[in-house]
Amino acid sequence: MSSLHQQLQQHCSNASLNINTLFDSDTSRAERYTIEAAGLFLDYSRNRASDETLKLLTALAEECNMARAIEALQSGSDVNNTECRPALHTAIRAKAGSDIKVNGRNVMPDVETTRQQIKALCDKVHSGEWKGYTGKPIRHIASIGIGGSHLGVNVVTDALAHHANPDLSLHYIVNIDPVDISSKLDQLDPETTLFVIVSKSFGTLETKENALTARRWLNEQGCPESDFHKHFIAVSANVDKAVAFGIAEENILPLWDWVGGRYSLWSAVSFGAILLLGYDTYERMLNGAQAMDEHFRTAPLAENMPVMMGLLSVWYNRYFQSESHAILSYAHGLRQLPNHLQQVDMESVGKGVKLDGSPVDDNTGTIIWGGEGTNGQHAYHQLLHQGTRLIPADFIVSLKSPAPQGDQHTWLFANALAQARALMTGKTEDQVREEMIAKGMDAAEATRLAPHKMVPGNRPSNILLMSDITPETVGALLALYEHKVYVQSVIFGINAFDQWGVELGKVLGDEIYSALQHPGDSDDFDAATSSLIKRFKA
Repeated sequence: MSSLHQQLQQHCSNASLNINTLFDSDTSRAERYTIEAAGLFLDYSRNRASDETLKLLTALAEECNMARAIEALQSGSDVNNTECRPALHTAIRAKAGSDIKVNGRNVMPDVETTRQQIKALCDKVHSGEWKGYTGKPIRHIASIGIGGSHLGVNVVTDALAHHANPDLSLHYIVNIDPVDISSKLDQLDPETTLFVIVSKSFGTLETKENALTARRWLNEQGCPESDFHKHFIAVSANVDKAVAFGIAEENILPLWDWVGGRYSLWSAVSFGAILLLGYDTYERMLNGAQAMDEHFRTAPLAENMPVMMGLLSVWYNRYFQSESHAILSYAHGLRQLPNHLQQVDMESVGKGVKLDGSPVDDNTGTIIWGGEGTNGQHAYHQLLHQGTRLIPADFIVSLKSPAPQGDQHTWLFANALAQARALMTGKTEDQVREEMIAKGMDAAEATRLAPHKMVPGNRPSNILLMSDITPETVGALLALYEHKVYVQSVIFGINAFDQWGVELGKVLGDEIYSALQHPGDSDDFDAATSSLIKRFKA
């Protein structure tokens, strides 16, 4: 255990780390504890952190060679050590003409060629040149994909819905539950629907089954097999499988093994969203993410937004033993952000071994959850304010609304600030009792009720502010959280880019599916699984 770790443990137990007290003793705290970058403004002043805390956390980042780790990520080093490859999602959004190498080869020409291919296919659909089997132009897009092929893309389409092409509709088909695809097919016109199949291997179970169902549905609706190519685009690294499915090779957009699924929304994975929102919107989103990449690479650690957010997460996770972190999106368009960040964060840092294979020596992953404000105020905010667990929160707020109505956005903004203030300041038992007595309540009754209405306060939160919800700010926001996760992984000494635990479930799923489909003994499994297999068969 390093001396810094011991110092942080001792510092954590310091009773003076009360947020209200820290504000009282430092009149400049609200101005100093802020960072502005790539169109985002971070206010992290409402944290249980003093100048000494930040000094120790920054020293911890230096001890872990954070600057070198950031350079390794963006330069194409094999930061995914168990799969011996880079994690170069930053290359997909890099400026044209950049020189970023994988195994000595510049990958940017491939990235730029793919961008041109995406734009050409978009132009073909938007102009009406692309037609379905009856000669009608495309009006419906159905994107078939799951996990990293859906979650981040869904955030983008919701957040930037005000950029959508009014002549197109986009539907996501995700779950293997047949109700999902059945309900979506009911909304589609086979003559004017384009399916976008997103699967790196072209073998992901849920995506494969839904794609086969879509093809069968098209055929049943009258589309001959010879015209299937007019209704399918693939985003995959497995060209042979996509062609065998019936997709024209020129309509297959590439993926690369140096981009992980949960970091792939910047690629052709977002093709359905790009069709809906327009190529220019996509390009602007890439520019916003690239601006955050540049900030992450060049800003000093103490002034670096992803580094500071990552260090504060480590601070609460490791030293306060906090188990979860709430993402509170006070923007309707960002209501799906917690779902996306669950995968980005929990699949990345939910690891029990270090890079060298040795067990971790403390907590790593945090449970990410949350939702849309102000809805959450009428549901789970009670736990944040009066529950027994310490749950740090991020409030994500825009100064402007893409669809203003009267003073509703002012109320929305006021509620976000009020919740952050209430978490910090709380209300003491004496304050509650005195207020009730002042309103005419009997003193004995006020004393009885005061413990129930007291709010402890000193609950930490960040406020992430953007001037407006634009392609650039959405791109910067998503890139910010990707980098925040990487910072945590560097401090923990783990690999943020593999997910072997997920793979085990897939293998076992194949074995159980086989047992469900075939007659015979099911006793090769544990007793509980075997019992349920027999019940399903019966």
